[in-house]
Amino acid sequence: MERTGDMEIVNRVASSPLITLDLSEFIPDQERVIIDMKEWLFQEMILREKDFRLKVKEHDWSIYENKYVAINCSVDAIIPTWAYMLLVTKLEPLVKDVIYGSVKDLENSICLEAIQGIDAYQYLDKKVVIKGCSDLLCDPEVVYMAVTKKLTPVVSSLMYGEPCSTVPLYKKKK
Repeated sequence: MERTGDMEIVNRVASSPLITLDLSEFIPDQERVIIDMKEWLFQEMILREKDFRLKVKEHDWSIYENKYVAINCSVDAIIPTWAYMLLVTKLEPLVKDVIYGSVKDLENSICLEAIQGIDAYQYLDKKVVIKGCSDLLCDPEVVYMAVTKKLTPVVSSLMYGEPCSTVPLYKKKK
């Protein structure tokens, strides 16, 4: 509370019962790595099983430890499904997560996993504002829809934006 002359200025945002949720605070900061299958192919176009298996055996898999990994192929090559599966058998014990897809797919997966990890019941019957300008690398629609699905069953109201200018989204019926 501040005083200017005889007038008292009250910061209603600071004293409101609103809880501001910044989704970027939930996103882990571990390194992200892309494995491009073209690097594992003969002449970047053909998978020869014997050569591929040898590369897999000799590869230093420890470089991926505690990282998020996306596997994809940037060239038009026919790669059997088992080849991706073989890479996952080497990565799974070491990495935070491994997916098939692009950098954006990986970010979406990380964001969705983070949202799933939120304990929604800590917001039971609370008024929650989902901060609108979070520094997220994933598709905003993906993460904001997921957090809306997660919180709507438990909150008393859900808003989007900043506490000083929110867009109401949901209010529990009394």
